[in-house]
Amino acid sequence: MTRTIRTAAALLASVALAGCNLAPGYVRPQGAVPAALPSGAPYPAAPSDAADISKIGWQTFFTDAKLRDVIALGLANNRDLRLAAANVLQARAQYRVQRADQLPTVNLGASATISNGTAAAASAGGSGSSAASNSTVEVYSGSVGVSSFELDLWGRLRNLSENALQSYFATEEAQRATRISLISEIASAYLTLASDQDLLAVAQETLASYDQSLQLTRAQFRIGTQSELAARQAETNYESAANDIATLQAQIAQDRNALDLLVGTPTPEALLPHGLGDTDRTLNTLPGDLQSSVLLRRPDVLQAEHQLIAQNANIGAARAAMFPTISLTTSFGTVSSALSGLFGANSQSWSVAPGATLPIFDFGRRKGNLDLARAQQQGAVATYEKTLQTAFREVADALATRGTIDAQIGARTRRATAADVSARLSEARYRAGVDSFLTSLDAQRTAYSARRDLVTTRLARATNLVTLYRVLGGGLS
Repeated sequence: MTRTIRTAAALLASVALAGCNLAPGYVRPQGAVPAALPSGAPYPAAPSDAADISKIGWQTFFTDAKLRDVIALGLANNRDLRLAAANVLQARAQYRVQRADQLPTVNLGASATISNGTAAAASAGGSGSSAASNSTVEVYSGSVGVSSFELDLWGRLRNLSENALQSYFATEEAQRATRISLISEIASAYLTLASDQDLLAVAQETLASYDQSLQLTRAQFRIGTQSELAARQAETNYESAANDIATLQAQIAQDRNALDLLVGTPTPEALLPHGLGDTDRTLNTLPGDLQSSVLLRRPDVLQAEHQLIAQNANIGAARAAMFPTISLTTSFGTVSSALSGLFGANSQSWSVAPGATLPIFDFGRRKGNLDLARAQQQGAVATYEKTLQTAFREVADALATRGTIDAQIGARTRRATAADVSARLSEARYRAGVDSFLTSLDAQRTAYSARRDLVTTRLARATNLVTLYRVLGGGLS
């Protein structure tokens, strides 16, 4: 008998696990973006033998040792990353809970009942005497069984489990996306701080130059060889540079605060940059594969796809709810009036209680749930396609900048050099009395502006490489 019950339970479990699946077959949406990323002017041509930077670990991509240490510090302390990790743990636990619903829960029970009864009977013959009998009843039982196990013939539980699994995968991809974004943000904040330090140095050097011009024009004004207008113009330049210094000092403090927030702890002074300069802090390379298929590896795109698959499973669960719910309760045990005979011969007991439920009138609730699941699936398709299109645009924008930034750097460098030479020549000609002070003043302003523009363009180039690394999916190792 025991073997028969076990065999029946195994068959029922196999039927439940091998039931039909009413979820629609998943087909990845196509056509949301072109097959190839943009090429031709102004986009750069990638050499065929170039390494794919989307597969390079960040420790390799970032060549600056201090920057790598700062990123590592951020990965260990950033609170957004910790929250993303906690979300993954929650989703994994939820999947385990949902997965367990597909399998029967086996319960073990034991009980003992001891009761006492008294029966009184009056004697005949008017003697007034009575007889009383006491009896004690003992019942001992033990059982193992399954309570209300749903046979998943239509795949409702399987699809709910699939939904939880895909949601878990989606949170894992969200964590990866958060990690890649954090690496990019820390690097950008670090480079911005370095760039602002360079701008401060330019402003301080320019202030010193303006101070010399101011002292000279004031002295000339006192002896009557220069007008008050020239002195006031020199003072205007000087105060403008002084204001820039104060502004940049505040900006640098704010840059440090932003970096500390991303890192999650105060950044040690020894790890802070000391200017940007023209040295690369990352690999200066382009990916060898410029097909839009690389976008399918991006964590945010994978996250949207897992969410879409989860919504497909929801449709299957909603469809399955239209069919009867079949459940099974079974138990096998032993019952005896004596504890010593609990496992003796002829004490076995068993029961099988199948049941089926099909709501007849639910006022459209199940149909509404199915319509809701279908609408949510359509929304997930749109979200996936929009995520893919956004990824395509981000990569295209980064490539457009990458294709022209070196030309911009070259032009800015030549302009800054020419403006610096022009300012020195104008200053010499002014001191020699050949040119007016206004010409020298204008040359100084141009040189200051050109140096600032060069620093800003260098920052744009450095952050563009970081952005390109991020939008292509970035390596995590």
